Amino acid sequence: MIRNIYRKRKVLIVDDESINREILGNMLNSEYEVVYAENGKQALEKLSEDKDFSLMLLDLRMPVMGGLQVLSKCRSDSELSKLPIIVLTQEKDAEVESIRAGADDFIKKPYDMPEVILARCERIIELYEKSTLIDLTQVDPLTGLYASEFFFEYIRQYEQYNDKEMDAVVLDIEHFHLINEIHGRDEGDRILKKVAEILEQKSKESFGIACRSSADTFYIYISGMEDYGMLADSIIKAMGELSLSPAKIRLRIGVNKKADRSVSPEQRFDYAKLACDGLRRDYTRQVAFYDKDLHDRQIYETQLIHDMDGSIKSRDFEVYFQPKYGIQGEKPQLTSAEALIRWRHPKLGMISPGDFIPLFEGNGLVQKLDRFVWEEAARYVGIWKKKFGFSVPVSVNVSRIDIYDPDLEDTLAKLLEKNDLKSSELYLEITESAYSDNAVRLIEVVKSLRNKGFRIEMDDFGSGYSSLNMLTAIPIDVLKMDMKFVQNMLKDEKSLKLCELVLDISRFLDVPVVAEGVEDEAQYEKLKEMGCQIIQGYYFSKPLPADEFENLIRKELY
Repeated sequence: MIRNIYRKRKVLIVDDESINREILGNMLNSEYEVVYAENGKQALEKLSEDKDFSLMLLDLRMPVMGGLQVLSKCRSDSELSKLPIIVLTQEKDAEVESIRAGADDFIKKPYDMPEVILARCERIIELYEKSTLIDLTQVDPLTGLYASEFFFEYIRQYEQYNDKEMDAVVLDIEHFHLINEIHGRDEGDRILKKVAEILEQKSKESFGIACRSSADTFYIYISGMEDYGMLADSIIKAMGELSLSPAKIRLRIGVNKKADRSVSPEQRFDYAKLACDGLRRDYTRQVAFYDKDLHDRQIYETQLIHDMDGSIKSRDFEVYFQPKYGIQGEKPQLTSAEALIRWRHPKLGMISPGDFIPLFEGNGLVQKLDRFVWEEAARYVGIWKKKFGFSVPVSVNVSRIDIYDPDLEDTLAKLLEKNDLKSSELYLEITESAYSDNAVRLIEVVKSLRNKGFRIEMDDFGSGYSSLNMLTAIPIDVLKMDMKFVQNMLKDEKSLKLCELVLDISRFLDVPVVAEGVEDEAQYEKLKEMGCQIIQGYYFSKPLPADEFENLIRKELY
């Protein structure tokens, strides 16, 4: 199969006699690109400069460095050990010696049978290429596509003889494990086989190859496709024909267009996978293309991950406090605050929470950040309690990963004890996404925390499908209205009606509502008129560092 990809293989002829080099060259140059060396030393230099030789024809008796010495050096070198070598000799005894030294075959001098010599060269090269590939696991037993190792080795050999620009493409079936769990493994296997069938057909049409990289991920090396979205649509349609609802399937496709050959095939597909993975939180697209911006983003995020622990230790992270005001009296009153994290990176400057929080949520590091925020918030609440004689409760975020931590309650209890606080002085914010991940666990944790006196706030209420489901199962103390409703409430009727609905629900549950993102007086007046109890946003104050928030408390007192 590889031999059909046409580009002449490269053969190195090593002989100190020019007439012998010329004779062999004339026999081979119609089929091969021929390179010459006059002695063993020169041959090794050429091999070190160029790794693309498919065969070496090696004379044994030469000045400077003889053939047996070259054989020995090649067979002890990791890169040259598998290079096919045919010995050139007229000494019968030398044939046995050279085979034992690692030669693959020998050709007798004088060179009087061109067809035989050419056939032996072809045979040795063909055996070498086949053995290199057969050494690897070739085929995925389920789909019949190439397995990863064979796939990448094929690409390497392909590119020795073809310089056509190719795309590296990664296709992933999102949440495929749920298909197995809901419809059974047999149905899942049928789907994988169907995807493989389509990819194999498409790759053949575009002079490419495909492989199954892992359970639900496929790689395609292809000469290019005008519309990869059509590829995704055709696969989803085929899945629908297998009785699986197309609405329940989502494909992600990452494309490394005209992949750079200066990096390894594995790296090219890593780049395509980076583009593919970037679609996990983006439900507006099926296809993403790798580019320099994405590469720069990867480097940036890698640096953030690397620097996180050091920045916690050196306190480059800082907790800010955004005040919340009760607005149902004659005059707005400071009631509590929300703890928010800021990162003043020593090299990159101020980093937006929108950059690092989703990143750390995705890889689990957010738990370390949460612990830092909890400790700082509890410490400052304790300081202000002693300084002013009363406490200003502070809300802290409890991430999804925190819910699964068996030591969560013990960690919070120790924080309270350390800072001489009551559980009612540290509010805990949860998001409805935690409910959709593991409702049973969340319900258990929330009930236990409330029994210990903690006040539970549901953050971003109304932003997801599970909000109402949560309210039927989880006892909560505060609803925090999604700020998008507030920001648009005076611009469109739908957002205003949603704000009214949230307030109606809060009255039915007899819990207060915190409206986030209030930025102007018109929003403030409307929310007050509608019966909203608490407001948080730039209308009253931006998030403040601890010393400025302390001044705000002092101002409220006097």
